[in-house]
Amino acid sequence: MLRYGELFLKGGNRHFFERTLIGNIKAALAGFKYNLIITRGRYIVSDYDAAFESALAGKIKDVIGLCSMSIAYRIKTDPDILFQANLSLAPDSGTFRCTVHRADKTFALNSQEFAAQAGAYILSHKPALRVDLHKPKTEIFTDIREDGYSFVYDNETPLLKGLPVGTAGRALVLLSGGIDSPVAAFQMAKRGLKPVYLHFHSYPYTSAAARQKVIDLARALRRFTGATELYTAGFTEIQETIGRKCAENYAVTLLRRMMLRMANRIAARAKCSALVTGESLGQVASQTVESITVTNAAALFPVFRPLIGSDKEEIIAIARSIGTFEISVLPFEDCCTVFLPKNPVIKPTLARAAAEEAKFDFEGLLARVEVERFEI
Repeated sequence: MLRYGELFLKGGNRHFFERTLIGNIKAALAGFKYNLIITRGRYIVSDYDAAFESALAGKIKDVIGLCSMSIAYRIKTDPDILFQANLSLAPDSGTFRCTVHRADKTFALNSQEFAAQAGAYILSHKPALRVDLHKPKTEIFTDIREDGYSFVYDNETPLLKGLPVGTAGRALVLLSGGIDSPVAAFQMAKRGLKPVYLHFHSYPYTSAAARQKVIDLARALRRFTGATELYTAGFTEIQETIGRKCAENYAVTLLRRMMLRMANRIAARAKCSALVTGESLGQVASQTVESITVTNAAALFPVFRPLIGSDKEEIIAIARSIGTFEISVLPFEDCCTVFLPKNPVIKPTLARAAAEEAKFDFEGLLARVEVERFEI
């Protein structure tokens, strides 16, 4: 039994969000044999091979847009049968509680009446049990639906919540290979954006292993986002030119402005409507308010920074939970670190950045950037 949350708030657009979520569920369960039942406020995955229940549940846990899941008995709405189902889930000793949700208002008993009678039925068969309405060791749920069927279960697993991936359009994520940007992609996917990735490399200063690391990160995120695309852009010539012709302390600022200019081009090509970065305010020199302001001036799309108020420990915790941390910490440098100056400016100005950029033909350099596309 799958439940969703925020979709209830979508009014007339709700069907669009539901269709997308159902499509994402089906994509996650590709390869399994099952039946998907669509009911009001619930999706029921049934008629599957019990041997694959754990694997199937594991796939469902990665579907963004679902708020909880229960393994339940689906049975006809008959009081005697429901009482027996409640009894089957009751422990032999300890404390318990029966909790009832009655969507079917034609059912003879209201929620409190059914809960009281189910509890009495259990106690008549298992007198060692005690009722605890506040902190029971076991809670048995009965969900009485409108279609003549009910669900009885004793578990409720919280899921990822959020909005179904794809309902907010597509966004180009600048994927560096570090810890932060994969987390940023995941956080924006939870708000419905479908991520497309862009990675900058500086071969031969960065290795093939560094690029493979980024491919592996994108593949690790696929379990949440579904299939997508990864673009890689060679920035060696741009970085070498900046190093030769521009003030060393402005190198990072200029590089990031060039990256956003390149991202503008690829976002248009990939039909994306926003850019996403893994920046966190004040974490490094390029992430001060002044640096972000100067960098942003080169963007033609909205730039989302979902980690802007997060500290490193919070970001690492999410990275571990989504399975990207172990890949991100592999010791392969990206192009942002390989040319890093000793003393990067922390309060750049737009006028000075423009003056430095006037020292070289950045439009010509951007036009020569070699871009590759991978299906992930």
